[in-house]
Amino acid sequence: MQQKIRWGILGCGRIARKFALDLQLVDDAELIAVGSRSIDNANAFAKDFPVLYTHGSYEALVQNEYVDVIYIATPHSEHYQNTLLCLQHNKAVLCEKAFAVNSRQAREMINLAIERKLFLMEAVWTKFLPQYQKLQSILHDGLLGEVKALQINFGFRPQEPVPARMFHPALAGGSLLDIGIYNVFMALSILGKPNHIDAWMTPAHTGVDEQCAVLFRYNNGAMAQLFSSFAANMPTEVEICGTKGRIRLTHRFYSPDTILEYYSGLPDSLEIIQVEKEPGHGYQHEARHVCECLQQGLTESPVMTHADSLLLMEMLDTIRQKAGIKYKEDE
Repeated sequence: MQQKIRWGILGCGRIARKFALDLQLVDDAELIAVGSRSIDNANAFAKDFPVLYTHGSYEALVQNEYVDVIYIATPHSEHYQNTLLCLQHNKAVLCEKAFAVNSRQAREMINLAIERKLFLMEAVWTKFLPQYQKLQSILHDGLLGEVKALQINFGFRPQEPVPARMFHPALAGGSLLDIGIYNVFMALSILGKPNHIDAWMTPAHTGVDEQCAVLFRYNNGAMAQLFSSFAANMPTEVEICGTKGRIRLTHRFYSPDTILEYYSGLPDSLEIIQVEKEPGHGYQHEARHVCECLQQGLTESPVMTHADSLLLMEMLDTIRQKAGIKYKEDE
């Protein structure tokens, strides 16, 4: 029997709690430590998710010799420094998306992981979900023919109290890096790297993008329209249209909750494509994959590769440049 992978969590927010819940569904994983900038926060987290070690600083967490891998669950403006800290202390890392603020930071993170021979992966959880795997199988089998049009929307009005990270420039706030990243990820997964990119944004009162519209154009004639918004509630859906049919991923397309609707092009041709769903929020799939990679001695995921993260960040950089979205990290 293989030894369990011992996890630490850096950051004690909402996403960390969801991940900790789902980590309990992974047979080869054990959560043993949590780190926060406040020992009170770490201890409060440990009341709901009992661990052996609570740390009142990130530095203390990464110095814990018993931790094999650390899940970084801080705002994406902090991912660069947090990841470097973990790697400098020889810890494998699963870093929440967005991987970094820009591709320069992402390259530094990846280069250090390669230099240290340590595992590093961006936590794009959607890529590991059964729904996503089923979609990729359908596309690979040519059920839709050649994909020519893609429409992706993700928008909601934040409820009070609005988290500071959503609109704060110093925290790399705005709709694109927070939720629009899912739109870009899906477009790249389905159509690949675009030949041309156009983008526009509506600024919030803080200057970050409250809304962002993106157009990907391809030399084969395909197009992708991507829209993210903190200004309006939108149907968070994907429409994939090909020469033989189309597929619609219903509400919360990025999550296990989505439903795959297939239309062959004939009248009343709707078919619901069934995908078995596990209990939990869905984060256990990526956590299970990380455990498998570490048990095999891998330093890079074969599913969410370093090249995948770099391409995603480079596309986000280009979109921000086209739309006029700037952060201090770009200087």
